[in-house]
This record gives sequence, structure tokens and C-alpha cells, in this order.
Amino acid sequence: MASVSRKAVAVALAALLPCQAALAQSAMTSVGDGEGQLNIVAWPGYVERGESDKNYDWVTGFEKETGCKVNVKTAATSDEMVTLMNGGGFDLVTASGDASLRLIAGKKVQPINTDLVPSWNKVDPRLKDGPWFTVGGQHFGTPYQWGPNVLLYSTETFKEAPKSWSVVFEPQDFPDGKPNKGRVQAYDGPIYIADAANYLMAKKPELGIKNPYELNEAQYAAVIELLKGQRQLVGRYWHDSAVQVDDFKTEGVVASSSWPFQVNTLEADKRPVASTIPAEGATGWADTTMLASDVKNPNCAYKWLEHSLDPKVQGDVAAWFGSVPAVPDACKTSELLGAEGCKTNGFDNFEKIRFWRTPTAKCGDGSQCVPYSRWVTDYIAVMGG
Repeated sequence: MASVSRKAVAVALAALLPCQAALAQSAMTSVGDGEGQLNIVAWPGYVERGESDKNYDWVTGFEKETGCKVNVKTAATSDEMVTLMNGGGFDLVTASGDASLRLIAGKKVQPINTDLVPSWNKVDPRLKDGPWFTVGGQHFGTPYQWGPNVLLYSTETFKEAPKSWSVVFEPQDFPDGKPNKGRVQAYDGPIYIADAANYLMAKKPELGIKNPYELNEAQYAAVIELLKGQRQLVGRYWHDSAVQVDDFKTEGVVASSSWPFQVNTLEADKRPVASTIPAEGATGWADTTMLASDVKNPNCAYKWLEHSLDPKVQGDVAAWFGSVPAVPDACKTSELLGAEGCKTNGFDNFEKIRFWRTPTAKCGDGSQCVPYSRWVTDYIAVMGG
């Protein structure tokens, strides 16, 4: 994300928020006893209590220590997270960059008092002031995890890792001699338009795309045209991680955009898969645990914000999800993550990832860009085509 666009987004959003920021910061000056429960909207695999694997449990201990019973509602897409938060009833949400700025602008989340989160000083400096959750100098939550959107592929079909995202975007025969039609997937979310734009940045440099989240009309038209062509190849648009795992097991899917979570799940089941970041690079996500504006259990929420930054929790989440912890100390303290876990999951690739953010009508240079509202309606049309 260009520094100019970061400032433009921050300034635009800051104008919406002065009163809310002041009220929120004055509301909490200390953390008291927990209210007895905590309601979180989270990505699948982000809040585990050992039900899938007893080794991965960072909820039970928290509940015993604080008396805050954790209730989790998983969301498969950022749009679903925004919808759930708009409906109310949740204290926290683990939002990606394509949801966080919408939640801030919509006043569904509030700034936190970092003085009430002692482990704030442990957060990776690269994330601390991320423009996807920092507006007007206020932090609307604590960083949680980050990582790339990877290319998941079958090692039975591909003896070597695919070098390009073209395997999911362009009609072709795979190394097994069979066409890719019906054997690839794409993400069921408007933000996937950025993945196509990221591919065209390298495929068609004459388009002049510099940022996959800032597209003028001509660039956007080329991206939509690519996605319309991809529609003929896609067997299913995925959004449920568990369904994608099953599709790779039983439905003949051999290549797709994915998250490290699905890769880890399939590999743990001894399935013949691997993942890669192709030559064009990748989009990615930097997720933030954000505090709801109408939080009902603020003490439990702040206790969780602190707990979520514990190095062991951070490392265990990263090991389970295949992500990178927001607290670098986790790279040295989590047995589940292991000594090389952070490196394996991409700790050194931060600058190579084009992190999700909400497209706005103004590009960073002040020119006109296609806003997210168009992305939503046009991508629905593409999938329905």
C-alpha cells in the first residue's frame, strides 16, 4: 500500500470519527472484574478450545483464569463479519483489512486504550500503526495474525510447484494432460478482484496497475474481463474453509487460492498437497482484534486483548492456522510453532504481500478509482454468470 494512499484513507476516515474517539478513550481507564462472558466474531481456526486437536487450546485457560466464558461465531468472509457486527451483540471481531476500515467508518468499532493492554509493547513494529486499523492516531484494536493468500495445489497433479497464478486464471492443460476446467476454485468474496489485479500487474504491465486495490476504469474493466473468463473454469467459489478441504479430498479440485489453514489441515490428514506463492506475488491479510462500539463485556474484552498477545497464544495460533504471529517473541517461545515456524510461515515476506484493504473512490494520488461498492455488485454478477 503506497504511503500516500495510507494517509488519504486515514484522513478521510479520521474526519468521521473525532467524537467517537474521544468518548471511547475516556470510557475505559482501568480493567475490572470480568462480566462472565465474551462474544467474538472470528475467522475459522482463530479461537480454538481444543475441540479439533487438544494441543491447540488457548480458550480454556483464559476462561478459568478470568471467569469469562468465550462464545465464538465464525465468519467465512469479511463481508459476513461486517454484516454480523452491523447486527450487534458481539464484543470483539478478528477483522481483516478489507473489513476493518468499513467497521471504523461505520462506527461499529471503537479505539482502544493501549495503556490497558500491557503486551502492546510486544507487537511487531511493522504492524503497530497499520493503516488498516489506525485512524487519526487512534488504534482500533490489537494486531492478531498476518499472512499471504497462497496457491494450494495437488502434488499428484503438479510434480513441481506452479510458477504462476495463471493455473487458476487461464484455460490450460495441467501436467497430467487434463484441462483445468472444473478443477480450480476462486474465492467467494469481492476482495478477490484484487487477486486478479495482482496477476495482471505482472501479466499485462501495459495496464499500469500499481496497486491492486486502486484501479481506474480501464484497469478495472480488464480485471473483470479476466474474472469473467475464469468463471468458465471455476468449479466452485469457496468461502468455507472446511468445504474447500473436502473439495480437495473428494471433488477433484487440484488448484485454488487458499489460506495456510486449509493447507495445514490437508497436510495433517496426509493428503498430497502443498502451497506456494507464485512469481506474481500474493495478496494477504493482516488481522486485527477490534473492540465493538456497543461492547457489552468490556472488561472481558480487554482481558482477551491482552491474552491474545501472549507469545504462547500467538505462536500456537500461528502453528494452527499457518499464519505469522503479530508478536515476534512467539517465534522463540511456542513449541507448537517450532524454531523455524515463523520463517516457514513467511515472517520475512512482509514487504512482498499486498495486504487486503477496502478500495475507495479516491486513489492515493487523488485520481478516481473504482470503489468497493462496485466491486461487490460486479463480482456477484461474475459469479452468477
